[in-house]
Amino acid sequence: MATELSTSFLCQGWIRPKHLSVRLYPVPSRRLIMMRQSNSGSEQKRPYTKKVFRRKSPKNVSFGPSVAEESDSENSNTDDIPTTNLETMSGKSVETNGAVNAAENKSSTNLETMASNSVETNGAAENTGNSNLGINFNSVEKNGEAENDNSRKLVLSKQNQSMSLNADGGLVNSNVHIQDLIAMIRHAEKNVHLLNQARICALEDLEKILSEKKTLQGEINSLEMRLAETDARIRVASQERLHVELLEDQLEKLQAELSRRGGTLENVHDIIPNDDIIQSLSEEVNLLRTENISLKEDLKVLKAELTDMKGTGERVLLMEKERTYLESSVKELERKITVSQEDVSKLSTLKSECKSLWERVEHLQSLLDKAAKQADQATLVLQENQVLRNKIEGMEESLEEANVYKISSEKLEEYNVLMQQKIKHLDERLQRSDEEIHSYIQLYQESVNEFQDTLTILREESKKSKLAEPANDMPRKFWSHMLLMIDSWYFEKKIESENASLLREMIWKRDGRIRDAYMECKEKNERETIRTFLGLISSVDRPGLHVVHIAAEMAPVAKVGGLGDVLTGLSKALQQKGHLVEVILPKYDCMQYEHVEDLRGLEMMFESYFEGRMFKNKVWVGTVEGLPVYFIEPHHPGNFFWRGQLYGEHDDFRRFSYFSRAALELLLQLGKRPDIIHCHDWQTSFVAPLYWDIYAPKGLNSARICFTCHNFEYQGTAPASELALCGLDVSHLNRPDRMQDHSAHDRINPLKGAIVYSNIVTTVSPTYAQEVRTAEGGKGLHSTLNSHSKKFVGILNGIDTDTWNPATDIYLKVQYSANDLQGKSDNKEALRRQLGLSSADVWRPLVGCVTRLVPQKGVHLIRHAIYRTLELGGQFVLLGSSPVPHIQKEFEEIANHFQSHEHVRLLLKYDESLSHLIYAASDMLIIPSIFEPCGLTQMIAMKYGSVPVVRKTGGLNDSVFDIDDDSIPVHFRNGYTFFTADEQGFNSALDRAIYHYKNDSDSWQQLVQKNMNIDFSWDSSALQYEELYLKSVARAKAANRS
Repeated sequence: MATELSTSFLCQGWIRPKHLSVRLYPVPSRRLIMMRQSNSGSEQKRPYTKKVFRRKSPKNVSFGPSVAEESDSENSNTDDIPTTNLETMSGKSVETNGAVNAAENKSSTNLETMASNSVETNGAAENTGNSNLGINFNSVEKNGEAENDNSRKLVLSKQNQSMSLNADGGLVNSNVHIQDLIAMIRHAEKNVHLLNQARICALEDLEKILSEKKTLQGEINSLEMRLAETDARIRVASQERLHVELLEDQLEKLQAELSRRGGTLENVHDIIPNDDIIQSLSEEVNLLRTENISLKEDLKVLKAELTDMKGTGERVLLMEKERTYLESSVKELERKITVSQEDVSKLSTLKSECKSLWERVEHLQSLLDKAAKQADQATLVLQENQVLRNKIEGMEESLEEANVYKISSEKLEEYNVLMQQKIKHLDERLQRSDEEIHSYIQLYQESVNEFQDTLTILREESKKSKLAEPANDMPRKFWSHMLLMIDSWYFEKKIESENASLLREMIWKRDGRIRDAYMECKEKNERETIRTFLGLISSVDRPGLHVVHIAAEMAPVAKVGGLGDVLTGLSKALQQKGHLVEVILPKYDCMQYEHVEDLRGLEMMFESYFEGRMFKNKVWVGTVEGLPVYFIEPHHPGNFFWRGQLYGEHDDFRRFSYFSRAALELLLQLGKRPDIIHCHDWQTSFVAPLYWDIYAPKGLNSARICFTCHNFEYQGTAPASELALCGLDVSHLNRPDRMQDHSAHDRINPLKGAIVYSNIVTTVSPTYAQEVRTAEGGKGLHSTLNSHSKKFVGILNGIDTDTWNPATDIYLKVQYSANDLQGKSDNKEALRRQLGLSSADVWRPLVGCVTRLVPQKGVHLIRHAIYRTLELGGQFVLLGSSPVPHIQKEFEEIANHFQSHEHVRLLLKYDESLSHLIYAASDMLIIPSIFEPCGLTQMIAMKYGSVPVVRKTGGLNDSVFDIDDDSIPVHFRNGYTFFTADEQGFNSALDRAIYHYKNDSDSWQQLVQKNMNIDFSWDSSALQYEELYLKSVARAKAANRS
């Protein structure tokens, strides 16, 4: 039994070396599986452990010889049955150890004993003829891995089936033959050889693992492997412990069977490990647990080091930001160098003109020299004539002497005749000489006069050109600063109104003299500077219009929506066309003051009317984007603009009606006479009725009022009594044809009042202008708009290409252009890394959305777009927040759901720098608005190479044209559109866009390049506003003349 049992352990493959890919044991039998299932409960309750122990089997353990029956002894051939001493392996003697180390090499010698075993014959048995079979149970120790504990039960049960006991208690194995024993020994030798190879492989692997521990990550991986190894050892030790219990159960069964047959078990108990071995297993388990705790502490230390490395990474990011800032500064310097080069080119042009003038002067000098030579010749002729005159006088004296002496001779008469002829001839010569001299003198005088006239003309032309040519060598913010300085002098009563107007006009024209005077007076005090400036005053011609914007927003200092961008972009475009543009804003406490240059408060204050009394206001001046801006800070107990936000207060009607009147009062106090006062949205719509009813009679009557409504959804209605706070007559204005709201007779509508009282009314796109004239789109003002349709027009907004330009955008990781789109791919990868999105597939489409989450923007379609993009194999990024609580909460839940998703990220906030990066990284950008007055998002997206997917409404319909719309010329098609505001309509556009991106990359790149080259600047829009301004001013002048 011992021979077959030990051989089964090896031949059946229960010993499997670690790192050996071929299993030596067969698939467990059905009986074994059932036994495992029956013991699964007890296995789960015991802790997994792995124990390495060495135990020697009892030597020379044998069952005593029995007396065979006579019939058996007679029939048996004792000579053919040798007594064998086989050193074999018991079921428990096969022990495991997961780790290979030097200390365990001792156990390898135990395996060698199996190879040296042989079948020995018992000489004593041959001499006596006794047929006793002596069997020794020797333990075989082995370092390996015991895979299946329960399978040992199966071997024991099989051995029980193959064993038989004789009547005297002797143990006889009738199925074992000598050849079988030899074959088993050979299998054992093969298994020993495989185990030695496995040990060598394990040692080699151990050396590789030790060499890979140089880095921190290697140490972590090694510790994790050791932790897993410890768990495996605990698990194996637990299985060993379970196996001991199973062997005890088998032993009880054997005891019962042997007792029934009369056998003894006094030496069989040695096969089963005693309590000391079990106790040693428990101790080893405790040691392994202690080691496990130590390993976990090491992991914590390594994680702390990783945290320090992350801090280092954050410092690297800060340095990267500083590097980006320095790069932007270098680019700014390069831009200034470019401007300087342009100035140098202009200077070279002036030099060439000066050179031509000098050539003309030299030519005139040559003429002058020639005339001088001619004058010298004339002088010589005069001297010759004088000599002749002297000779004539001498001859006359000789003639007189001849007469005196009365010389009468024929020769004397002939001589006299001859002399008379000579005199006549000399007179003729003298006359001709006088004529020539006179002509030379006249020519000389004409040449001199011509030279003087030419020189005078050149001087006058040079003087006029110097006066007329604007000084373009200074930036716009310099002239804005000069204008604010003149206004502060006037406001502080340091100069007269007329002088201030003349100086403003010189600054308006960018007169080089005032620039030079300012440079000369840098070191002088204010009084000397004012004296110098007043000395420059002369009559000037106005080059353009004087436009004053009164608004509640201006980008980038005070921005909530598109109004701020429109105000700044339009003002800069008008300023570049030569018009004087100024802006008046409230001084909010939450403004971005870092974007205001040269901000300072004026010493003097002005008062304005509100709530039946006068309140003081402080004026601050500064430049924003090169534009002069006046900030009004009311000294009112309500602290109107110290609320931490621009809009959304309960008293917004009072706040902005106060500001509107204070702005007009400021214009009156500064003595300004603008041509156009341009107000925006309901917050400054009070300006129109205030101007005509109160301030025009006071003398502020030079302007025409232009009003632009950016969104008719917001109208600022209030009880009619509130209108009286700013000094307007409620009874006069609360009428259906003026400011009375359509919803109730006791409510007034500021937006309606601006439409009625303004000379020009505009909105932000042609399509939206048509939509608001309907009952659905007009929000109650459609009838008023139709009544004033002649002065109502829609002008599509533009974008500020100085701010929104991927070639110069400082917020981008890599700048790029239509001719070099690699930068767009780099920004896409940078955004993925920043937001933790997957970069496994670089061609996976990225869909972006930058918006305010309000019902107008189609929030249900934005929510649907997230899931639809995932279905189509794309990634989705949303940037924006909602002022509506339930919408914000809904999207916060969606954001939490996708918090760790590799393809979706929702950022519920406003981040200026991140919005630039999303525009640059997105392949397409969705704008599923229910209505959209204009929308700047789609224009910015196309400028950055992101294809828009939009609903056909408002300004979206005027700027995005479907790729597949055959009714649109091919060169105008630039995006994907849908009409119905539902999921099916949206899918029709998004599906086509993603299909195009995935299946026709060349055509997609051509579309991106075409969109980036479209001109969405303010030039075209500003030209339309300029025409409206000029026509309105011309009509006003014509009316005044009549």
